[in-house]
Amino acid sequence: MNQGRDQAPFHYQAGELHAERRPLADLAALVGTPFYCYSSTAIEGAYREFEAALAGLDATICFAMKANSNLAVVKTLARLGAGADVVSGGELQRALAAGVPPAKIVFSGVGKSSEELAAALDHRIHQINVESEPELTLLSQLAAARRVTAKVALRVNPDVDARTHAKITTGTKGNKFGIDIDEAPRVYAMARELPGIQAVGAAVHIGSQLTQLPPFRAAFGRVAELVTSLREQGHDINRLDLGGGLGIAYRDERPPAIADYAAIVRETVGRSGCSLTFEPGRRLVGDAGVLVSRVLFVKEHAGRRFIILDAAMNDLIRPAMYEAWHDIMPIVEPDSGARRSAADIVGPVCESSDTFATGRSLPPLAAGDLVAFSGAGAYGAVMASTYNSRPLIPEVMVRGEAHAVIRARQSVAALLAQESMPNWLDEPATARHAEVATP
Repeated sequence: MNQGRDQAPFHYQAGELHAERRPLADLAALVGTPFYCYSSTAIEGAYREFEAALAGLDATICFAMKANSNLAVVKTLARLGAGADVVSGGELQRALAAGVPPAKIVFSGVGKSSEELAAALDHRIHQINVESEPELTLLSQLAAARRVTAKVALRVNPDVDARTHAKITTGTKGNKFGIDIDEAPRVYAMARELPGIQAVGAAVHIGSQLTQLPPFRAAFGRVAELVTSLREQGHDINRLDLGGGLGIAYRDERPPAIADYAAIVRETVGRSGCSLTFEPGRRLVGDAGVLVSRVLFVKEHAGRRFIILDAAMNDLIRPAMYEAWHDIMPIVEPDSGARRSAADIVGPVCESSDTFATGRSLPPLAAGDLVAFSGAGAYGAVMASTYNSRPLIPEVMVRGEAHAVIRARQSVAALLAQESMPNWLDEPATARHAEVATP
């Protein structure tokens, strides 16, 4: 989060943290806490920067919806010309509901069900990225039964270390994703013989939150060599899906400029003669969102300061799952000389892992104060759960001074309404006991 620049999506103005031109404290008063807030302008700006860097290439940008699948976020990008990279039948339905044309939808993922593949075929989407031989065989059966041809790219695993967190690397032999690049020629030969299958491309995605360019260069170079080899074997490969993975700065990372990434693309595959698909997610929406929370209590215990918030790990799981860092900013701008001290920032969930930060240097905070977590636009609300029967929290989008609640706070009643009792629990307890006791 850029703190000192008024042109940044989240910035201090007159001593208060704003989202564009809207004070976050105003939104907290309207929708309650915790809540997510997204800057429409920041999302649009990130997309246009990506688009400009790829100018001159035959390129389509398909937003990786797993980063943030809120319909308003997806539609914001679709109106600019973005397609969608989906990894489930639910995301496919969301993409269509948000107005993404089927011709701009790519279906990725290592475990697609027959129902999901059937839906992709029925909607005539642009491409299915196949990740295994059994999936290829199933897709052939489904396509042949419908008398349609499925245009597919085989996702290859190039065995390239993405140099990112172990839980979000996807391009080495130890990962579950893709087809070993050395086995790819055999699988392309298999695809050529299967009814209902047209293998038109190759796909690669080596991980998320990459902050260095060499892994991209290595992966794209290996895929370019594969395309050349496949063409020599008679395969008509005319599409390359280069995935996503470009990171953002959560703490002290220095992610590459999109222009430098685009230069790697031009260097490695720019003359391949293939149309190119890109699947950025975090890079488009990560910096465009914050999570706003209120301090419930400040607790001194065993020589430590605990700041207990009303947000919890079920609202933002990245710190618990990935040991991830998010900057934590008071909504009221601290005085320049404010004394800082170490504090553990925790939530109310009954788990020790419900900890957002340990020993974080922060200015004084008291019950009722508001704070914002930066970099929360990606893998925040979309990974939330209702653990401890905590309802899902609101999502708000801001544009200038205007705001819209793009997902309302879930009520406990709505949470309970999704469940039902088996009929035997409607019987009187004495009758059930008597039935069990009967010999």
